[in-house]
Amino acid sequence: MRANLFTRSQLLGVGMAAILAAGFAQAEPNHGIAMYGEPALPPDFASLPYADADAPHGGKIVLGEVGSFDSLNPHILKGTAPWQLRFLAYESLMGRSYDEPFSLYGVLAESIEVGPNREWAEFVIRPEAKFSDGSPVTVEDVMWSYEVLGTKGHGRYRGLWGQIEKMEQTGERSVRFTFNEDNRELALIVGMRPILKKAQWEGLDFENSSLDIVPITSAPYVIGDYEAGRFVELKRNPDYWGKDVPFMKGQANLDTIRMEFFADDTAHFEAFKGGVVNSLRETNVEKWRTQYDFPAVQDGRVVKSEIPHARPYGIYGFVMNTRKPEFSDWRVREAMLHAFNFEYINDVQTGGSQPRISSYYGNSVLGMDHGPAAGRVKELLEPFRDSLLPGALEGYILPEGDGTARNRSNIAKAMDLMADAGWTVQGGVMKNAAGTPFVFDILIRQGQNDNAAIADIFVTALERLGITASVQMVDSAQYQDRTNNFDFDMTYIERSLSLSPGNEQVLYWGSEQADQPGSRNWMGMKSPAADAMIQTLLSATSREDFVAATKALDRVLTTGRYVIPIMYRYDLSRIAHAKELKYPDQLPMYGDWLGFQPDVWYWEE
Repeated sequence: MRANLFTRSQLLGVGMAAILAAGFAQAEPNHGIAMYGEPALPPDFASLPYADADAPHGGKIVLGEVGSFDSLNPHILKGTAPWQLRFLAYESLMGRSYDEPFSLYGVLAESIEVGPNREWAEFVIRPEAKFSDGSPVTVEDVMWSYEVLGTKGHGRYRGLWGQIEKMEQTGERSVRFTFNEDNRELALIVGMRPILKKAQWEGLDFENSSLDIVPITSAPYVIGDYEAGRFVELKRNPDYWGKDVPFMKGQANLDTIRMEFFADDTAHFEAFKGGVVNSLRETNVEKWRTQYDFPAVQDGRVVKSEIPHARPYGIYGFVMNTRKPEFSDWRVREAMLHAFNFEYINDVQTGGSQPRISSYYGNSVLGMDHGPAAGRVKELLEPFRDSLLPGALEGYILPEGDGTARNRSNIAKAMDLMADAGWTVQGGVMKNAAGTPFVFDILIRQGQNDNAAIADIFVTALERLGITASVQMVDSAQYQDRTNNFDFDMTYIERSLSLSPGNEQVLYWGSEQADQPGSRNWMGMKSPAADAMIQTLLSATSREDFVAATKALDRVLTTGRYVIPIMYRYDLSRIAHAKELKYPDQLPMYGDWLGFQPDVWYWEE
């Protein structure tokens, strides 16, 4: 295991210095843009600080995925595409540095200019930018991409399209976006949309495409081969136009990126042990400690690397669908939190080695304090006092069990909470006043064996309350369709959160998204307080308001009792990989995140 050239405290210091920079610098034509202050890298930067500009080219990384796919178009709601294609097979006008909270540098665009209040953003496309077929990337391609994604693409793209008042060509290679609301982050978000080749899609049904169209890309990789549901292989384009762009120096070093698909976690792990897959992220600490002693590790062919980071926890656990009457009452959701025997589950799953997620933005300066709200946080929440749930202002911590399988005290508290909500045990069965039993399903995507095992323990605990719950395993396509349409009672959720929260918070928790099919607001929350905190952090022009609004939002989310948090699996990223697969000594502040593997990895014999 190699040493990494930063400490966690150094990461936090660097990251927070940037995120807490007071005020905003006035933007002008520039090589990059930052949400707060100026971008850290100068106009003449050679490469990203965590990329090795002299890294050798060659080699192959084989990654495993649990599930399947039936589409090569990752930009639409229909079908299931390998998620990596969004990032590996397409370029955007700007690229994000993951060594800063939120800064972008030019990729397809050579410069960005914004209005005095970021009410518009204008990009100039590099003259050398080309698609993989050799044709130039034009303003027409850019404008068409934004319109088709905004009107026919996945829901993740439609919010931005609704915030663009006008899109216009302002020169041979320049395009300007004017926004219809006061939202300073839009100038950055608008630079991050994938750019597609318009001519490839003429006469074709974009929103219903599947495996029939292999994308023409402006990215370093092109799809070389694939077999539906089994594998996708990307090949590095030897004629890639952007190899000398500073942002891309030291990236896209591997000749081949292959994604193999497996039915479940067990098959995936066995494929790694057998050498079919040569890099694997492990999220179970106990498994990392006890099951990575197979011959390839012992003789050094496989290396175990641990990658630190300074990110917030995010939320990982079991989300309750508040659109369902059973989970619309916060007291029922609190009862579920008491019945979920975390201490016992953590001991069974990880030997008690992993901490529990305590709040959405915990593990960072943006996380809520667990005592009473004070100062600016309290000021922001006070107008919503009547609609806030208990703990938002007073302080809140998750229930703690006694570590035993029976969890007697918490089960008793759960019983009382259910009674307060109108549910009592009648003849050994939890029922409401009308005699309707409390019954629900926990939806799990096929292959998520660890999550299914946790759910099984939870189901056993619920039996002590007279509640009948069952674990329902479905394949990837069914899972996506059902979650897109909120057709579940409870399911496993993952929402990673950054050190620079912004418009994605609307997609995750915004009231307007609650009834929008395909939205990320799986819990169906409609909270005026959350909406207001999101708007405050989006429009913040001071350090105090930005941090306070995020801390306040964290309180609203955590005390909403929407999710039963599980153990924090990502305190470190644990990657086992072939010894020839290397990464630079300097690590990004975000650690193992987008832009890390396979982007800056390389192959060295």
